[in-house]
Amino acid sequence: MPTDAGRSVGRTATLVGLGVVVVGVLVALALMNPGPSLPTRLQDGLTLSISVLIESLPFVVLGVLLSIVVQVWVPPGVIERWMPRAAWARRAVLSLLGMLIPVCECGNVPFARGLMMRGFGVSETMTFLIAAPIVNPIVIITTHQAFGFDDGILIARLLGGYAVANLIGWLYSRHPDPDALLTDRFRDSCAVSLEAGHDRAGRGQRSLAQFVVELRAVMPALVIGSALAGAVQVLVPRDALLAIGSNPALSIIAMIALAMIVSICSNVDAFFALSFASTFTPGSIVAFLLVGPLVDVKMLALLRTTFRTRVLAGLVVIVVLFAIAVGSVVNLLA
Repeated sequence: MPTDAGRSVGRTATLVGLGVVVVGVLVALALMNPGPSLPTRLQDGLTLSISVLIESLPFVVLGVLLSIVVQVWVPPGVIERWMPRAAWARRAVLSLLGMLIPVCECGNVPFARGLMMRGFGVSETMTFLIAAPIVNPIVIITTHQAFGFDDGILIARLLGGYAVANLIGWLYSRHPDPDALLTDRFRDSCAVSLEAGHDRAGRGQRSLAQFVVELRAVMPALVIGSALAGAVQVLVPRDALLAIGSNPALSIIAMIALAMIVSICSNVDAFFALSFASTFTPGSIVAFLLVGPLVDVKMLALLRTTFRTRVLAGLVVIVVLFAIAVGSVVNLLA
């Protein structure tokens, strides 16, 4: 019978192996495409990967610390008593919780894990997890600084993020077995956390132990996600994406693909998108700003620490289709 440590090592090895395979395929494609020399692109990819990692790491640590506060230090019932009784209302409130926790998507993953370990439902936590990277004060300020109220980009991003989060929460609330959406390893962690929650003694030791557990869970995924994001950025040619920027339909698809590739923190992605505003349609910019914080390469790697692969596939399909619909409406109205 394999031990928990053995299973953990096996999962990490599987993720690393998958990452190596993906990067190997991208390198093979790069060899067949014209452009800068492969060593130059690999060096650029390493630089970009490290940049993504450094940019994300502080928010991950902050999210882990907030998760520990919720799990260990906040007494039982304090958060729950402020929540509405109706399921839809609880999700609506949780989707606004990001206004009080202004961390980017990387930090929201460990915080969401803490909510579930505390006893919040899977669909409720998913609602927070999807909304928080967009509906938070830092993202609102930076998006306004980049675009103001031009073409309704800011409003479409905020309303779209809130709407898709509640749509996903409602869809997964209808799942007959919510626990089946979670990985076995995370379900085991939840069981241990709930048992430990009844013991108020040794909170310092519990905090330190939980800090180590959370970092062990998310750091391999963050490193692998950052490496994949850097590799994809330099090995996949952007010329094809930029060439279709003026087409209302194709520009949306191109910017969605770009959002999933570049893996930029939601706190600053508006300034990156601003550089494309002169050549791409407003609807495609909105689609980029919706998809990037929710289902980019780095975020999917982090989400895999908690949710099963088929759940991630469902999230990608829902978010991408929703972003296409919102972007198309914005293009019609702009």
